[in-house]
Amino acid sequence: MDAAPALGISLRGVTKAFGAQVALDHVDLEIPQGSFLAVMGANGAGKTTLLKTIAGLAVPTAGSVRIAGVEMREAGPRLRALIGVVSHETMLYADLTAAENLRFHARLFGLRHPREAVERAGERLGITPVLDRPVRALSRGTRQRVALARALLHDPAILLLDEPFTGLDEAAAASLTELLEELATPERTLVVTLHDVVRAMAGPRRLVVLSAGRIALDTPIDTGSEAIAETYLGLLREEARR
Repeated sequence: MDAAPALGISLRGVTKAFGAQVALDHVDLEIPQGSFLAVMGANGAGKTTLLKTIAGLAVPTAGSVRIAGVEMREAGPRLRALIGVVSHETMLYADLTAAENLRFHARLFGLRHPREAVERAGERLGITPVLDRPVRALSRGTRQRVALARALLHDPAILLLDEPFTGLDEAAAASLTELLEELATPERTLVVTLHDVVRAMAGPRRLVVLSAGRIALDTPIDTGSEAIAETYLGLLREEARR
């Protein structure tokens, strides 16, 4: 694993427009390796587009996204293999079993021993008992764990999660919170989009709030969490009045 600064994420002047709609508007953001960053904002603020742009799944209209100093437009498979993505929708094949989904992606990742990788991921995510069940028969929380297992199969240094708590009951959400804490190591960067400010205060070390595609707040989450929460809620109220 490279030294921490080498795998930092850098966004400079990133704009992403879909026709007349601007999803990201001149975003400057530095995310050092080892960060655990929560991204919040109202619906349509640009959160999902930000993750897709970092992952190289969306090309900026203007500006640059760099990982390890390399422009994502020029990133090869080795750099892209550093990234794991969990979308808001799990994007699993419903008619396949959980294990079949995972083995398929293990081969896509070029893993030499896909079955062993699936077994390890199943144990790590606590989904071993359901690996042989069709995805369509699994609960939302279990499907989310399968999607996370898929993203972790190749042990990525950067993990991007889009609204991973949506649809989870309290037990599943608590379990996911614990897992994210475990994954947040100095060698791995986590960027997670959230709606719930309480979740953002429980785990992430830094909060970025987007408003109309721009960064409205960028603050560490180490002290004064109540003040941060009130500031965030104030930003939402202000945006709702526009």
